[in-house]
Amino acid sequence: MIYSKQGADLTKSFESCRLTAYRDIKGVLTIGWGHTGSDVAEGLVWTQQFADAMLIADVSTAVYCVNVSVTIPLSQQEFDALVDFTFNCGGGNFKGSTMLKDINAGNLAGAADEFARWDHASGQVVAGLLRRRIAEEQEFKS
Repeated sequence: MIYSKQGADLTKSFESCRLTAYRDIKGVLTIGWGHTGSDVAEGLVWTQQFADAMLIADVSTAVYCVNVSVTIPLSQQEFDALVDFTFNCGGGNFKGSTMLKDINAGNLAGAADEFARWDHASGQVVAGLLRRRIAEEQEFKS
């Protein structure tokens, strides 16, 4: 499957673009539209064009992860919600999640209930993450 414009809009609605590297709420070096990794260093500066290109690359990684991990057919809305979740939480977290186990077992209602469990950072509920998980759950159920 491919990520829809509606899915991309969901991702952009929860990510702000910062062109200078910063530490996120967990202290992880981040730049652009939420890009993290060993290529991000203190003081790194990107252009808007490069940040936009990296968003496409990072979303592509999440799309691939969802496509190879989910073994049942999904609606476009379910797929979009899972890609946004995977983009934000990481492919490893998605692959090891109860959410994925529920999806592959055909328990979509149980999977939808799992979104809200991913609203913590450093052991604390984060309002922005809770809003994002609610939006993903709503997209998944629509």
